[in-house]
Amino acid sequence: MFPFRNISVFLGRHCRRRSLFSLITVGLISVILAAAAAVAQSAAPVNLAWPPGVGHHQTPASSAGEEEAPTTPQAHEVDESELAEPVMTPTRSSFLAKWKKVSGARGYRIDVSTSSSFDSYVAGYRDLDAGDITSRIIGGLMPGIRYYYRVRSYGAAGTGSNSETMLAETANTSSGLVINPTFDSSITSNPRSNAIQATIISTIQLYQSLFTDPITVSILFRFSTTSPHGDPLGSVISESRFVVYFIDWNSYISSLKADATTQNDSSANASLPSTPLSTNIITSSANGRAIGLNTPPSMFANATVGPGGPYDGIVTLNSRAPLQFARPVASSNYDARTGSEHEIDELLGLGSHLDRPGSDLRPQDVFSWSSAGVRNTSLSGPRYLSIDRGTHNIVNFNQDSSLDLGDWLSESCPQSHFYVQNAFGCEGQSADISASSPEGVNLDVVGYNLILPSGLLQSISTRLQVGTGGHVLIGGFVIGGSGGKQVVLRALGPTLAQFGVSNVMQNPTLELRNSSGTLLAYNDDWQQASNAQSIPANLRPPNSLESAILTTLNPGAYTAILRGFNNGTGNALVEVYDIATGTSAHLSSISTRGFVQADPDVMIAGLVVQSNNKKVMVRVLGPTLANFGIADPLADPTLEVRNGNGTLIGFNDNWRSTQEAEIAASGYAPPNDAEPAILRTVAPGNYTAIVRGVNSTTGVALVEIYTLN
Repeated sequence: MFPFRNISVFLGRHCRRRSLFSLITVGLISVILAAAAAVAQSAAPVNLAWPPGVGHHQTPASSAGEEEAPTTPQAHEVDESELAEPVMTPTRSSFLAKWKKVSGARGYRIDVSTSSSFDSYVAGYRDLDAGDITSRIIGGLMPGIRYYYRVRSYGAAGTGSNSETMLAETANTSSGLVINPTFDSSITSNPRSNAIQATIISTIQLYQSLFTDPITVSILFRFSTTSPHGDPLGSVISESRFVVYFIDWNSYISSLKADATTQNDSSANASLPSTPLSTNIITSSANGRAIGLNTPPSMFANATVGPGGPYDGIVTLNSRAPLQFARPVASSNYDARTGSEHEIDELLGLGSHLDRPGSDLRPQDVFSWSSAGVRNTSLSGPRYLSIDRGTHNIVNFNQDSSLDLGDWLSESCPQSHFYVQNAFGCEGQSADISASSPEGVNLDVVGYNLILPSGLLQSISTRLQVGTGGHVLIGGFVIGGSGGKQVVLRALGPTLAQFGVSNVMQNPTLELRNSSGTLLAYNDDWQQASNAQSIPANLRPPNSLESAILTTLNPGAYTAILRGFNNGTGNALVEVYDIATGTSAHLSSISTRGFVQADPDVMIAGLVVQSNNKKVMVRVLGPTLANFGIADPLADPTLEVRNGNGTLIGFNDNWRSTQEAEIAASGYAPPNDAEPAILRTVAPGNYTAIVRGVNSTTGVALVEIYTLN
């Protein structure tokens, strides 16, 4: 067993440690400036390439010099008897059985069968004592099968009769993350058992709804004042111990690259170094299986590891701490669900090598940066999570050695940016992991496959030399679908200098207008916006003179106009980010109009396709603009499209010269034969469209990108 000290412990307000990973929309600076597989669950093998070890970390409930956590629970002040029933969508191997509470019952026994007559039983589910609860996850099942279940209450008067027979069906699929919980007697015999299990089930549903990995993660949950070894937890709020494997660098990195499914993965993998940063990567057993490695569960109930250990890890919630299992959380209590999510994140693979001796990195450390292009895996200077070579700061890592070094840098309570993996929690506050949270993004890029809408544009951007009058930068976009769509618009200028762009605009401004020309929003310096603190941390402009607008828009056409303050000029970048990927509304088409000059001041438009392959049409209008009052249109534009690695995937001068029939059938053929167009089906990733004039001619042009169904 390895003496690896990395148990994530979610402590109360002053915890020593928390760890995480997150998901955020990736910015396109790297795209436009750098013109970047389902795995089966591994069965436990006879011989392992890497011996298992133990990840363990504890966090006290207070820092030095601050008050200690209460020595008796305070959360009972909140009524948890009316806690909402948990909901869990059936998976390929589990479903949630639920039944009505019987007055006077002290517990329930459950039968599960594939036969409505119960002439046979599913292994382990005949007269199973479920304890005093009204719901239970039934696991270890087969996909696409109907199961029947019934319960019997028991109490002082004996055992009651069978309930009505209830029916459930597992999902007929081979994919999807499954978390298989086991609740030990510290939970099943506790008076708060129903609330505790309901909270954990709801937490499990959240993770299963976010990730498609075809693996099953087995977790033992406890509610106790001691660790699995029997050691007192003291002021700890929660704790996790988990199986780790020391995977050699090449095996881990090659498996991680092969597992890429999302745009986050593509961007993150493009930032991986060409040479090893450490001999091994310390990977949790669940994380290893998520990328197709033989890293089976190996932990026993006492937190030791060895062949046959059934668990990937153990999560213990401290029964001495003021944990609340219902929301909203009272001001004197800590949120048990946030603590549970924190520990599950640790067990899934979040955390830093800085919390243990040795030089071998954790997966999270591979994406640790101090500035654009500069990695930092040390305690010296700042560190932050980035998946595009340090260009965008997703979240800052804690660098205070008295707190956990794999967690997020956290402000004093109450926290305005309260995340699951903050370095310490706060009474009365709660948070959840999501596809766009730092935790969701981080888990995505270390090997878990996020569920995203199929084949939609995720973000767009255009860089151009911006002038005055008719030569400002105008970006247009259309939101399709139904319902509102939350977006972030940005105008960058000074930041471009660090990427080698000369003559940058020093003070860009940004305005947003609807299709009728009505001004919806305006911003000069992003920090002056009334909702500046609500802009996702990774999308806040690096320079205070740059602009940003966070808003929710209904389906329709919109225009973002970038100008220089006091008619300033120079190279600038306008960006539109879709930050609410879970809604039916989506970016369906984008366009940018501006004055195209000779290299290097050509027009460069970038876009990100998320999730599945998408057919897109890219076209450029020049001569056609004269019909709309543009005095100096680009007479003969050319178009090239490149992927995130800078590889040319299409070039066109006049649209009829290639793909004429396909382009004409799309309905988006350019009106003028001298205008170019390219139609391609593209995989998830970053892409750039570069517009030039033939023989370095100049003029106003419009580049447009449409998604086709």
